[in-house]
Amino acid sequence: MDMLIELLVILGKITCIYGGVIGLAALTTLAERKVSAWIQFRYGPNRVGPFGILQPLADGVKFIFKEELVPDGANKLMFLLAPTLAAMPAMMGIAVLPFAASSPFYGDAGPLAIANLDYSVLYILAFSGLSIYGVILGGWASNSKFSLLGALRASAQMVSYELSLLLCVGAILLMAGSANMAEIAGQQSGAIWNWFIFKQPIAFVLFVIATFAETNRHPFDFAECEPELVAGFHTEYSSMRFALFFLGEYCAIIVMCAMTCTFFLGGFNVPFWADAPWFVQAPVFLAKICAFLFLFIWVRWTLPRFRFDQLMALGWKVFLPIALVNLFVTGGLVALEVF
Repeated sequence: MDMLIELLVILGKITCIYGGVIGLAALTTLAERKVSAWIQFRYGPNRVGPFGILQPLADGVKFIFKEELVPDGANKLMFLLAPTLAAMPAMMGIAVLPFAASSPFYGDAGPLAIANLDYSVLYILAFSGLSIYGVILGGWASNSKFSLLGALRASAQMVSYELSLLLCVGAILLMAGSANMAEIAGQQSGAIWNWFIFKQPIAFVLFVIATFAETNRHPFDFAECEPELVAGFHTEYSSMRFALFFLGEYCAIIVMCAMTCTFFLGGFNVPFWADAPWFVQAPVFLAKICAFLFLFIWVRWTLPRFRFDQLMALGWKVFLPIALVNLFVTGGLVALEVF
């Protein structure tokens, strides 16, 4: 009986969390188009459903009924496998995100997360790094020069900015003394000045900018730069496999936003309310994630795209040295028990 209850609890959390995050990813596609329309003084989607809110559903139906094509000369197995390899790592990372300090499910004493791992930070970073394999395989297997060049660009910028991102995370782990995301969030409870953004402002700025490069978002979207590469690594894709690339991208953005909130903005904690119940903490955490999602959209439709050489120079000559110095300074302050 206990095993059955435990299984039902796990299934309940998987259904609620994955359903909510995938639903949020679908709504983010609508928000992307709506916000861009408001910025450019256009209407945006306003035909399907009230105020166009059913547009993501219409897009999903359209993708299902689109014809799926495989280019001549493509490696069929890798071509069909690549979208799954690109989308799956981001979805796997969702499993360790803590949405509240306590769980509403009967018999579950831990935080509101599918898996509460002591090494959840390492888990999520490892899986987020695997998504590049799907991008590389998609670009190579398409037998297209545009796709291959987009994949090479994506791999170069992901490797470059992942170093700075990992060093910023290392500074947070030094301060928190734990690799458990729920514990890192728990250490920022209470007053708002307990948030790590006030102790690690440089790491916060570097981390946020690195997440834009990690997720191939504007102004670092060289992997799918339309004026040069048509659509980059997914130029030759259509139907649901094309949609899988987009679903993986938006899930990765949500995961990165959740990591930013957890590491620097208190995660699920409500300012000045340390013992807030789960039904308050979870919406607050989602509100913080949505604020960063709006930032991703706002930046896309505001800033111009960098040149690729500028992107690489910024990552290796500016971000990496600053992140290294910040890590060493943080280690010294922790050793002196300043933090």
